Amino acid sequence: MRDIKNNLGGARSLDPDSYTVSANGSGVDLQNFDGALVMFQTGTADTGNGDETYIPGVEDSDDNSNFSPVPVSDLEGTLSNLTANSVQRIGYKGDRRYIRAVLTLGGTTPSINASALVVRGLPRHSPTL
Repeated sequence: MRDIKNNLGGARSLDPDSYTVSANGSGVDLQNFDGALVMFQTGTADTGNGDETYIPGVEDSDDNSNFSPVPVSDLEGTLSNLTANSVQRIGYKGDRRYIRAVLTLGGTTPSINASALVVRGLPRHSPTL
């Protein structure tokens, strides 16, 4: 059986919280990894007015300071508007050193319990820490 524990590294980007405004997650260092997976998880979400939107995204950077949206060609899969009690994931195959999760909220009274985890994979050296 293959050992997955020593070949993956997890890091929080968006801390679990109740978000009422758009948020940028913390940058996650991909040094010594050749791929990553970003997972968004939600709890409750306000949809009372019917116009609330919760758009997840991924940005990358060379310096952990200047981030820009990841080009579609560097992603595996797609993301859609987040809903209550759901999980979405997207793969990153770009070559930038840092990535972060972003959450863009819109509408009259947006409020969502959410978090995002970056799972680093394809390590150049294992075991990972």
